[in-house]
Amino acid sequence: MSRAQAESVIKNIIREIAQECASKGQAVSETLVAFMVKAVVLDPSNEFNVDRTLTKDDVQKLIKLCVDRLMDNRSPALETVKMQVYFDMNYTTRSDFLEEHRRVLESRLQPVIREITDSRARTREELESLYRKIVSAVLLRSGLGSPTDIAVVREATAALQSVFPQTELGTFMSLTKRDKERQLLELTMIVTGIRLFNKECGKGGEGIDDLPAILNEAVPATTQNVDAEIQATLKSANKYTALIEKSLSGDSKEGPSLQLLKEALINTRQHEAFLRVILNDVISCAQQVELLEQQLATRMEQLQATVQSKTAVPTAQVYPQFIHLSQLWSGFQDEMVLLSVLSNILASLEPYTRGHRELFTDEALSPFLEGVTVKTDEQRIQETSGPENRVNTKDFKDADWLFPETTKNFTKLPLQYRGYCALSLANFDRLLIPSNPEVGVLRYKDHYYAFSNKNAAAEFAQNPDHYIRLVAEGAKKSPELIQLLELHTQFATITPYSQGKDQGRMIEKPVTKCDSGTQTDTHFMESNIVKSYEWNEWELRRKAIKLANLRTRITHSVQTNLSNMRRDNAIQVWPPKDQETQTKTDASTNVPRPQVFLAGLRGGGMSTATQMVKVDLTQDVDQT
Repeated sequence: MSRAQAESVIKNIIREIAQECASKGQAVSETLVAFMVKAVVLDPSNEFNVDRTLTKDDVQKLIKLCVDRLMDNRSPALETVKMQVYFDMNYTTRSDFLEEHRRVLESRLQPVIREITDSRARTREELESLYRKIVSAVLLRSGLGSPTDIAVVREATAALQSVFPQTELGTFMSLTKRDKERQLLELTMIVTGIRLFNKECGKGGEGIDDLPAILNEAVPATTQNVDAEIQATLKSANKYTALIEKSLSGDSKEGPSLQLLKEALINTRQHEAFLRVILNDVISCAQQVELLEQQLATRMEQLQATVQSKTAVPTAQVYPQFIHLSQLWSGFQDEMVLLSVLSNILASLEPYTRGHRELFTDEALSPFLEGVTVKTDEQRIQETSGPENRVNTKDFKDADWLFPETTKNFTKLPLQYRGYCALSLANFDRLLIPSNPEVGVLRYKDHYYAFSNKNAAAEFAQNPDHYIRLVAEGAKKSPELIQLLELHTQFATITPYSQGKDQGRMIEKPVTKCDSGTQTDTHFMESNIVKSYEWNEWELRRKAIKLANLRTRITHSVQTNLSNMRRDNAIQVWPPKDQETQTKTDASTNVPRPQVFLAGLRGGGMSTATQMVKVDLTQDVDQT
């Protein structure tokens, strides 16, 4: 079986699972189905061995297990997987968010911009229509008001006419398409700056929202909402952790399912991790807004000092300031977009935690929490802080231990398992306990491991490979831990959609090669070569002197006989025509040819008289 055939079989399996779930009333994406297939294959209890060929029955078993898991609506593990898939598909970095937003905005503006740059207006009505389109494009790109609001359009038109009067459309039409787009962008920023400055002076600003004030209210509110979600999530996580520890200690034989509690704990910790990512972005947004406000106030003061009460100001002084003002306002607009996206993601994550909250309500857990001390993460760390709770490095001569006072940038160490205790994950079957790096961080094979107490650190250091393998085995049982604990490097060589050496094998190391090709246009940029350009200053000086001398010179011309022959002359003639005539009949005549012979012309001498005889020799026509 070729690789293409294997991929086709995989797609068919994924499509069949999605269709079967849809027939049972559960709509699932192919991304979620693919993740679930991988989870089922990785789970050792399902007995999908990499060295065994999958038969038709095995494929049907795989489909059935995947459908059963996807249809279990009360499974916290499935909700965690859905949460991870949603976050991966909808969240990206701040710069990528803004880049995508600008790309979408430009794509929506392209029809309007293309209509302007491709215009061939000639008449007065066409030029006026083109100018109105430019005003609309400026408003759409700046985002300051609606192009359908008459007051906004009038204000934008007045601002545009002050920098680009309608009489300049002729010059604009003669530009290349790229130069037209560049000038439109520059006009948009200048007009935006003028309108913002007029709003600050109280002379305009129709349709312009007070973005700094809106952000100053929205950012703290969003921060408060995210923080409240984190606190509620931590409260649930602390309760689940206390119940799991109680169950593992054997103090209670009755209580909620230990498996469900562990899955719920993983769900809350994953939710907490995503919330902290969002919170960091909101904090960065707040810092950026504060910086923009300072720059905006400074720029407004500089503009006030430049303009003051003058009736005319050089454009070289104010245009750059208007452009910078427009760029600052674009920064506020970016923060609004980013805050809106983060708020939407925050609201969309909550449904994925609703399952275990409805399953383990406060009323349901209260009887089992009697007499149990529910510790917070801060309390756990505080209990294990202090010199007496640190690892004794003398007991581990071969181990490499790191401590805050001996390690530079200790707080920035990339801890394995997202900072959770490595031994708790291994010994207590996926129990997530926050670690305390002050106990000591073990550096093993260029990785850093932290622990909840010194006893856990000492036990782990005796056989690190054993416990690392146990953590990986636990992640196979709960594949949602792969992303939560950042175990992608350990599972990077496993994919359930591939072809092995034998026909039917489902798992193998992925091929990291691919065929790719690129094509570049021969001349994708317009040529703009200035033939008269000179880089040499002396050559420029020589040309300048030559031109200066020509101002006082008169041009004379002389022509000689020899030079006259060198002129290019051209003549034009009409060629003769070929003409023919035709008569009605052809006729001919023939006459005799007269011939006469004179005899005796020489005479008989002096004594004898000359006698000339004339003889007619003409023949008749019939004889010829």
